[in-house]
Amino acid sequence: MEKKATRESYGEALVMLAEKRNDLVVLDADLAAATKTGIFKKAYPDRFFDCGIAEANMMGVAAGIATTGKLVFASTFAMFAAGRAYEILRNSIGYPHLNVKIGATHAGISVGEDGATHQCNEDIALMRTIPGMTVINPADDVEAKAAVLAMADYVGPTYMRFGRLAAPIFNDKDTYKFELGKGVQLRDGDDITIVATGLMVAQALEAADALKGQGINARVINIHTIKPIDKDIIIKAAKETGKIVTVEEHSIIGGLGSAVCDVLCENYPVPVTKIGVMDTFGHSGPAAALLEEFGLCADNIANTVKKVLGK
Repeated sequence: MEKKATRESYGEALVMLAEKRNDLVVLDADLAAATKTGIFKKAYPDRFFDCGIAEANMMGVAAGIATTGKLVFASTFAMFAAGRAYEILRNSIGYPHLNVKIGATHAGISVGEDGATHQCNEDIALMRTIPGMTVINPADDVEAKAAVLAMADYVGPTYMRFGRLAAPIFNDKDTYKFELGKGVQLRDGDDITIVATGLMVAQALEAADALKGQGINARVINIHTIKPIDKDIIIKAAKETGKIVTVEEHSIIGGLGSAVCDVLCENYPVPVTKIGVMDTFGHSGPAAALLEEFGLCADNIANTVKKVLGK
């Protein structure tokens, strides 16, 4: 299966968007080569601004530009976008509900050798707490590009999470359609439901296929919009399968698992098991090895499902 990092998809999608929108402006914090906004810079240098290693200031600049009616994408690593610039995101973008799109790359454990200081496993939790902030976490190249193009038409602050590691491309570019706030059922099953997001969706699919060979039919749901989350698809899965396993390359505190639990506690309580980064920091190492070490892999998903089912 072909693989591609969603950060590359992000950079390419910005160029695609610029061909349609002459009001698009892209900002970066001295990381254009890594965030892939350099692709946009090369194609549209007059609409690209490097704000230097000053992420909070960049978000303030983005807020100011947005007040003029421009469509602004501000990009840096997730650790700096959600972490270092949180107060500016909250007060200067979230509070006035400005139309700023935050393109946050290098999220999660799969940042790899950069280590704990750069492995942001808390960003979804932080962004979910900002009133009116939309949170998007695409799973592959096709979904990432579609999400960028779709969110350009949405008016309001948006946090978009992209990865460093190449991810399997499983969506069909000719048929896929991104719908804000709508989950996507990728596999049918009535024994249990696996709800996944981002890089973990491909792992969930691999786990479900392996489980099917063992006589376990696991439903797989891709949640690309974590806020607002698709309550209907989650409640339906809970009613029809009775048990949920959530999988995310993020802390088990405040991320996808917490969002799913919020929905089910209020509407249809069923057992939920979270797979994600436990209450711990990451460390430096090869991305693939780290994902396996932290249980963010198909084998652990399948084993967890079997434990939940008592098999």
